[in-house]
Amino acid sequence: MSTVPAAPAVDLDTLADLCAPWCLRVVVTLGVADALAGGAGRVDDLAAAAGCDAGALAEVLGHLVGLGVTECAPGGAFALTPAGRGLLEPGRRLFLDLSGIGGRMAGAWATLPAYVRTGQPAYADAFGLPFWQDLETHPALRASFDALMGGVGHGPADPELLADGWAGVRHLVDVGGGTGDMLCAVLRSHKGMRGTLVDLPQTAGEAARAIDAAGLSDRAQVVGQSFFDPLPAGGDAYLLRKVLNDWPDAEAVAILRRCAEAAGAGGRVLVAGGVSPDGALATLTPERVLVGGRDRPLAVFVRLAGEAGLAVVRSGHGGGGRFVVECRPVVRERGT
Repeated sequence: MSTVPAAPAVDLDTLADLCAPWCLRVVVTLGVADALAGGAGRVDDLAAAAGCDAGALAEVLGHLVGLGVTECAPGGAFALTPAGRGLLEPGRRLFLDLSGIGGRMAGAWATLPAYVRTGQPAYADAFGLPFWQDLETHPALRASFDALMGGVGHGPADPELLADGWAGVRHLVDVGGGTGDMLCAVLRSHKGMRGTLVDLPQTAGEAARAIDAAGLSDRAQVVGQSFFDPLPAGGDAYLLRKVLNDWPDAEAVAILRRCAEAAGAGGRVLVAGGVSPDGALATLTPERVLVGGRDRPLAVFVRLAGEAGLAVVRSGHGGGGRFVVECRPVVRERGT
């Protein structure tokens, strides 16, 4: 006799609490978590190092004691618990540090009511510029975003994104490839492959340095440009990894069209991120609030790909469990 699993207990007060997430962000942003990395510290010393008010900091650390993030010795010194030491992880620090991209992401959630009312991001209402323009205007912000999107924030890239092990791909073009984590991982695993990375100039410069440091400069080149402009032609495969989920439909079609043009009749376009299996539950993601991007059901993506001159030929979960879609440019007869 089968039984229906009990619904998980839900504490609405805990879910609605804003104190905890902001306390975590404060101790990371002010460097208090770093100061506690070597052991316990007294509030007066921690506050002096952070340049903040000792009484207010004691309240923040005391709140985190109740959450199991910090602990307080009888003499009044605070320390990180084993769970609290997770605040020292580089990726989590990028996400929580209010002085970089983490601050923009945290602040953008205040625009959620406007997004729900209109279906459009209201990031510019909070920060004065649309998200991508904001990054281009503030290089330090762009750098922290690139780090969060790369290996620091998401961990090592899985070079076996495709179940067939990149069969037939001699030249991979990583479109919107960030600082090169994915391309470097693939080239290390496939010695006979060449690669081209395309991203905006500031990010492309970081990618070039990473590729050189990895000893892969003889097999990879970096092109600093927008992926809305014509892409380098002649690649066997054009990879869009964690790109389309950052863009609304019209822009996604434009990016796919550029890939189709560059791939030509003999190439293919691989999409990992921004497409989900049909029937998957839609959930709210930061991309929706920041830039209006989305994960699209496969059936919707098939239609958008068709508008871009691509036909979906295969889809499924590849290496690392990511849902991957393979497209081929549609070759039309002259006059059609």
